[in-house]
Amino acid sequence: MDLTFVNKAHQVLDAVNRVVLGKQVETAEILTAFLANGHVLLEDIPGVGKTTLATTFSKVMGLDCHRVQFTPDVMPSDLTGFSIYRREAEKFVYQEGSVFCNILLADEINRTSPKTQSALLEVMEERRVSVDGVTRPVPDPFLVIATQNPSGSAGTQLLPEAQIDRFMITLTLGYPDYQSELEIARSSQAGSRTENVTAVITKEDFLEMQRQIQDIYIKDVVYDFILRLVTATRNHPMLEKGASPRATIALVKTAKAYAWLQGRHYVIPTDVLTQLQYVLCHRITPNMTAKTNSRNRLHILADIIKATPQPYMGASR
Repeated sequence: MDLTFVNKAHQVLDAVNRVVLGKQVETAEILTAFLANGHVLLEDIPGVGKTTLATTFSKVMGLDCHRVQFTPDVMPSDLTGFSIYRREAEKFVYQEGSVFCNILLADEINRTSPKTQSALLEVMEERRVSVDGVTRPVPDPFLVIATQNPSGSAGTQLLPEAQIDRFMITLTLGYPDYQSELEIARSSQAGSRTENVTAVITKEDFLEMQRQIQDIYIKDVVYDFILRLVTATRNHPMLEKGASPRATIALVKTAKAYAWLQGRHYVIPTDVLTQLQYVLCHRITPNMTAKTNSRNRLHILADIIKATPQPYMGASR
């Protein structure tokens, strides 16, 4: 483990937090997901800085960023690309779609058609596109920040559970605190907050960070702890649907990334618990009993944490 790269990761966070004010916890969690090579789903109202956040991350990390504003008329080919006949060349030439970038901001994903949603989710999972029988890989890294309007907003339709499961984490930015919004207001006449952002790492640095995280050590007792937490969601009396095995994998990856950001070469139970709500909240479904008793997802996860003993780290493997 090279602490030089850990320090560079914190420089990324410092640079992002100078632009995206008052959201240190959220930006750290998004970077954790990126380091774990996962995609992020934000459920938020418009105007809280999601585009600024994605643009700032891409500039600070020296990555290419595209933004797609999803509407009902956005087609799958807008994302994956298409072939067009060039008369001067007398052949069909492939035109790349929006997914050919390092960070894709998929804005208001729940406003577009299920067919387009599926096309994006397929690229997220496979990290390649197939057009006219030819398969093309997207750039490495390929990371998605997707936003969806709150459930019930006009012109939206819920993402199917199988598609939501493809996102490594979900979180909400929410409104900034008073002091941060005051600073945003004071600087509003100075132009875009991202104009003067410069890269503090390169794409190669980021890929090396991802590689180092793969070497983070997890004891067997911590693996067991992770599995007991996930399994508890499948047996909880207030949950209609528990977390999938994909959630187990995501929890392992984010816990390793979080431990690496803390400068450790091993995972402890606190790393797992810190990531639990971000990884599991969108993967569990409360039943009618929970709704009757006014128990939401966070309440239920808190019950599971309380009922699941933490492992003794001094135990043998």
